[in-house]
Amino acid sequence: MTPDLFDHGDEAPTGREALAPGALVLRGFARNQAEGLVAEIDAICARAPFRHMLTPGGQRMSAAMTNCGPLGWVSDRRGYRYQAVDPDSGKPWPPMPGAFLRLAADAAAEAGFAGFVPDACLINRYEPGARMSLHQDRDERDLSAPIVSVSLGLPAIFLFGGPNRSDRAERVLLLHGDVVVWGGPSRLRFHGILPVKEGAHALLGRQRINLTFRKTA
Repeated sequence: MTPDLFDHGDEAPTGREALAPGALVLRGFARNQAEGLVAEIDAICARAPFRHMLTPGGQRMSAAMTNCGPLGWVSDRRGYRYQAVDPDSGKPWPPMPGAFLRLAADAAAEAGFAGFVPDACLINRYEPGARMSLHQDRDERDLSAPIVSVSLGLPAIFLFGGPNRSDRAERVLLLHGDVVVWGGPSRLRFHGILPVKEGAHALLGRQRINLTFRKTA
């Protein structure tokens, strides 16, 4: 049975769900930390507000984003890259909160990737209708480290494909507090998010927030 997209209560599922070798969903892993995480996100956004970046082709990205940590991911007509300075303010990105670092390390260890220390956290905001097309995370120099992705707020359908864009993508419902980790043989799999459906979440309202932790170098 397909879970109710708007059931975010204490009865939401917990546990581990394997997606592929080196990839799994940790159901509800971040749920108990959500209020603290959202408070940290608000503080980060006060210093580095959400913005809609442009693709190298000049298209406005559907999801708004910002960053925290030593490096931030940016996109504009010059391409995709990591840099230490927020291009909007000319200042360093806000530091990565300790709660973020602990959550990322704990989730990675739970998935079999001990010792994960991210140096970049991408914070994406999806309002209803926002999406993320299939893509690979391959701008990082250290491809031995996993990706850790935390879902907060509205539910979303996560697309988890194969090493080629044309490979069939599995559809995975992600609820508030779920964490997806993929690395090793799954590190370069294509993935994305289908358009987020209209709704209201008790903590975040009409939005989904995604934290994506990466080790770039």
